[in-house]
Amino acid sequence: MSEIRHRVDPRDVPPAKAARRLHLTLAEFNERLPELRLRGFPAPDPTTGNYSLPAIDRWMDARDRLTSPKLAPDDQEELINERIARL
Repeated sequence: MSEIRHRVDPRDVPPAKAARRLHLTLAEFNERLPELRLRGFPAPDPTTGNYSLPAIDRWMDARDRLTSPKLAPDDQEELINERIARL
């Protein structure tokens, strides 16, 4: 039997691990999935049924407006002011 020489971090994960990424149980994830999908949550791969972790991370970043590639200067100022107000 050969030993694993290098750790491989998967990019695609089963629904249980996608749920865990959102700090949900699988049951909670399945219950909330229709609402998440309406909000743009990434769909699973049609062949494997697995979810892309990078796509989930991008969705969470966009949801939180942390990495919006096309923020106008006025929007940037508004975002900064919102963040300061939360401090």
